[in-house]
Amino acid sequence: MTRAEHRELDRDILKLAVPALGALVAEPLFLLTDTALVGHLGEVPLAALGIASAIIQTAIGLLIFLAYATTPAVARRLGAGDRTGAIRAGIDGMWLALGLGVVVVALGLIGSGAVVGLFTSDPLVAADATAYLHVSLAGIPAMLLVIAATGLLRGLHDTRTPLVVAVCGFAANAGLNAVFIYGFGWGISGSAAGTVVAQWAMAAVYVVMAVRAARASGARLRPGLDGVGSAASSGGWLFVRTLSLRAAMLATVAVAATFGVAELGAFQIALTLFSTLAFVLDALAIAGQAMIGHGLGAADTVRVGLVMRRLVRWGLVSGAALGAALTVVAPLLGPVFSSSPEVQRALTVTVWAMAAGIPLAGYVFVLDGVLIGAGDARYLALTGLVNIGCYAPLLALVLLLHPPGDAALVWLWAAFGYGYIGARALTLGLRARGTRWVVAGATR
Repeated sequence: MTRAEHRELDRDILKLAVPALGALVAEPLFLLTDTALVGHLGEVPLAALGIASAIIQTAIGLLIFLAYATTPAVARRLGAGDRTGAIRAGIDGMWLALGLGVVVVALGLIGSGAVVGLFTSDPLVAADATAYLHVSLAGIPAMLLVIAATGLLRGLHDTRTPLVVAVCGFAANAGLNAVFIYGFGWGISGSAAGTVVAQWAMAAVYVVMAVRAARASGARLRPGLDGVGSAASSGGWLFVRTLSLRAAMLATVAVAATFGVAELGAFQIALTLFSTLAFVLDALAIAGQAMIGHGLGAADTVRVGLVMRRLVRWGLVSGAALGAALTVVAPLLGPVFSSSPEVQRALTVTVWAMAAGIPLAGYVFVLDGVLIGAGDARYLALTGLVNIGCYAPLLALVLLLHPPGDAALVWLWAAFGYGYIGARALTLGLRARGTRWVVAGATR
């Protein structure tokens, strides 16, 4: 490729990635807003919010496949010149989201009290957490609709609209929560109610957009069994992939908990920092999903290869830049997050260990997006289980050796950041080097 062609490809990547990054950053602001407002109600509501939000975020995180399955399906059909089929695939994804939302609500009404009981034995905290969950359940179908509709728009190469909707939703959420919590005196239930209203407003915007797009393209609005079934099949494999990621994270935290309170606190902060940096790398992955799917739908396998290689470079360069910045600011982070000297010291060495592996994470995140865009969900699911199998002995070794002091966290992060992420890099890299993932056509 000429330098001009490289610049054009870079512009295409950034045109999708930058708005996607904005939307990704806007999403956690919902929880931050809830935390800030509920925090002034007292320790019990704040603790209850922590438990309830952890449960909701876990459920939603496992269902993120609704976006990841919809994006490549829409992009492929768009690349093949079938805009009507692309819109129809997105609408089928939204119907699947609505159906899953109803199931989650039913399960939540039945089992929310029992799940809360796994996190706390304090009756006051449990009561508030259960109350928050019961109100929040009304917004679950809306949240899933938003996720699926976001996948539809990403597949159509529109990442700006989700950014606008996310920012407006955040503003509405903040205002409604303040009114419901303090104006109406609803307490923690008011926080949940405000978020539910904001979520349904966002969902309504997306539904109106989907209906208009369907009418303009001649796509049907009713659910198609084949389309919903295809989305469910692809989504099922992506669910397994996501489940393996969550399992690795939870197992890592569980091992950190055996090192002591200060060590666990430092590691949790480091993990939060890693998740925050992941937004940048996820934005590149989202661009990859849309561009790879579109290229395969158009049967332009040459461009698909060029996009993949350019995205890998972006992932490595972005990871190196983030890692270098993290190395510099690591000593300054401790006082920001904790007043404990033990936590501050442990956090600094853990962040230094983490920073060295960020470029590898950039490589992994980008290739993950490439293969999702190619619809290679089955491979991602099966190798996700292989990666867990490779990681488990490393975790067991760290637990068995139990290095003294701060070295324990360095060893643990090495196991996760180099061992687990390295296993993912190997399985993803081997797949990307071959051609079996390159399946051209409107469908895989």
